[in-house]
Amino acid sequence: MEQVLVAGATGNTGHKIIQLLKSSQYFEPIAMVRKEEQQAQFRAQQVQTVLGDLEKDVSHTLKQIDKVIFAAGSGGKKVEAVDQEGAKKMIQASEKAKVKKFVMLSSMGADQPEQSEELKDYLRAKHEADAYLQASQLNYSIVRPGRLTNDKGLGKIQLSKSLNTQGQISRDDVAQVLVRSLHEAATNKQTFEIIQGDTLKGEAFKDIKQ
Repeated sequence: MEQVLVAGATGNTGHKIIQLLKSSQYFEPIAMVRKEEQQAQFRAQQVQTVLGDLEKDVSHTLKQIDKVIFAAGSGGKKVEAVDQEGAKKMIQASEKAKVKKFVMLSSMGADQPEQSEELKDYLRAKHEADAYLQASQLNYSIVRPGRLTNDKGLGKIQLSKSLNTQGQISRDDVAQVLVRSLHEAATNKQTFEIIQGDTLKGEAFKDIKQ
């Protein structure tokens, strides 16, 4: 089984990613947490943890790690330090550790952050992190969802390199797309947007234009 480090494991989407990996026959999740007291909740679920702070050196977190899902975020408080520079640190460390694939949770609008007044700083940080990953030596998938909801996942999405429309999508469905991107060849070195739609995920991945 491949060891998958989940950065942002304590977040709402991160929790869902951990559960999906835990029930997978292919992957074993390693939850990256910032504080020791956060480890107990994962130990109770028999999930391994590693202590790591995105504002510091994170190279130790990638020992024996095969793949990474980066779902970390500062919640708007430290977008440059965490969402941007923290992501870059994890990408650098992943390159040195020769990680097989890096799956990035980004956001729709990250390609044109200046078009959003309200989220400009956040989207600019995401844009910089995405560009850094695209320029790296890593195999990657950059997943840019629309507005996240806590609704039950529908299992159906709309997916394209550029959707040219706004929309929302459940965290359930986003988590499933992130996990599937770990082994879906069509997503290799691809950046794509997703929102709720009418297409089953398996079919939707075929829509990524090569």
